[in-house]
Amino acid sequence: MKRSMSFFFALAMTAALSATPCTAILAEETTEAAQETLTEVTEENAGEEAEEEAAPEAEDEDENYETGDASLDDPLNGDDISENELLVVSFGTSFNDNRRLSIGGIEKKLQETYPDWSVRRAFTSQIIIDHVKSRDGEVIDNVGEALERAVNNGVKHLFIQPTHLMGGFEYNDLVNEAAQYADAFEKISIGMPLLDSDEDMGKVAQILVDATAEYDDGKTAIVFMGHGTEADSNEVYAKMQHVLDDMGAAHYYIGTVEAAPSVEDVLAKVQEGDYTRVVLEPLMIVAGDHANNDMAGGEEDSWNTLFEIAGYEVESVLRGLGELESVQDLIAAHVQTVMEAE
Repeated sequence: MKRSMSFFFALAMTAALSATPCTAILAEETTEAAQETLTEVTEENAGEEAEEEAAPEAEDEDENYETGDASLDDPLNGDDISENELLVVSFGTSFNDNRRLSIGGIEKKLQETYPDWSVRRAFTSQIIIDHVKSRDGEVIDNVGEALERAVNNGVKHLFIQPTHLMGGFEYNDLVNEAAQYADAFEKISIGMPLLDSDEDMGKVAQILVDATAEYDDGKTAIVFMGHGTEADSNEVYAKMQHVLDDMGAAHYYIGTVEAAPSVEDVLAKVQEGDYTRVVLEPLMIVAGDHANNDMAGGEEDSWNTLFEIAGYEVESVLRGLGELESVQDLIAAHVQTVMEAE
């Protein structure tokens, strides 16, 4: 039986460099040229920080906060599954409750939407995988382990859907690793990140506005904190700001922890307006370490503290994008787009 690989290589490479509208291009077999290009893109973006959260400290004694009950979370690493597997790949988080609500919420939505597929989980951060296993005894597959598990389970069609916000190092590394399994399945497919196109950005911008409507009183600046990256894909944040501005949501602001716009940039913009209150919320799939510490923490350099020092009443909302049903629906739609094109 002929084995083929249905991969959005051209789409993946475009998403890694910029978040512009793309047309899905299926390549039936992995070519040497595609592999070389993916390797080059990965090397160019090497060093990009993960978008979801910073890795936790390796030593458990340094963790003096409660993250929730890990036993309520399903690591989705079971065997004896169907011939169709939908592998959901996330950077991961060690915050148990939010892992269940955000990443788990996306996984449940995909299982409901595609009942004939067996949904499974993989994380790209080995540090987080090891930390959760050591602290809570929960075993989560990394991508390599998940791919091997799929092979051993006799999966014929493997669909990989990332929960990444954008293309870049993390996404391309996933594509590159999956490409090594081109001959292990009859068909292997991969979906696109959340903010893959201008249309996606418009939809997500509206989701952000709808999700925060209760805070929109004319005196509140609503600030979203993204991760940021040194890769070219960081331009997604500026594009999202333009989309919000164009739709009349001028009191919405987007900044990043690791790149531009910085919290100082956002604070300066907010101070140009006539606001008395600031609401902070993560522009990340999970409300993990960055959201709990860099955004809402009590340290002197946290966003919460910096805005309070500037004289604002501040409220931090610890809610990952993955908790929003509209975001879950959009990710499910990304899966459908690829499946319909095959």
